[in-house]
Amino acid sequence: MISTSDFKTGLTIEMDGNIYVILDFLHSKSARSAAVINTKLKNLRTGGVIEYTFKSGEKVERAQIDKTPMQYLYASGDMHTFMNMETYEQIEVPASQIEHELNFLYEGLEVEIMFFGQEIIGVNLPEKLVLEVKETVPGVKGDSKTNAMKDAWLPSGYLIKVPMFIEAGEKIIVNTTEGTYVSRA
Repeated sequence: MISTSDFKTGLTIEMDGNIYVILDFLHSKSARSAAVINTKLKNLRTGGVIEYTFKSGEKVERAQIDKTPMQYLYASGDMHTFMNMETYEQIEVPASQIEHELNFLYEGLEVEIMFFGQEIIGVNLPEKLVLEVKETVPGVKGDSKTNAMKDAWLPSGYLIKVPMFIEAGEKIIVNTTEGTYVSRA
């Protein structure tokens, strides 16, 4: 059990049978009432974000999340197979659980799989990845003076905005959390 005074961003807690990660918290005290901690929590099973207020000193259960380095192997229908690089054990994760991550996964990519006991909670991608641009729309001549962006598609079919000078076949660095262009590779 941990107290609300131990809260910090990124801490995982168990509450009402769900597992949450603390995205943000604010300790506030008014003159006439006890202190409270306003939090923004992300449900690790559903991905939903809620706001919850704890009383100061309230105790909650800490959730032990284990992260195991694994390699993405292949997709088979709606299931995606990952391999533990130490034991060579393979696990399958349903596509519905990793919808955002699928936009950036490719064979051989090393990721972290998050476990709560034996339950697979999700996949942690590297913050930045080098990916090849599969297709782009043609740039308009004369649009280079401003920070004009155009549409480009990654091999997964994910649509991303890139500068006008990026062409199909070029490698770019992509921020996987926001799904945005960072720079040329």
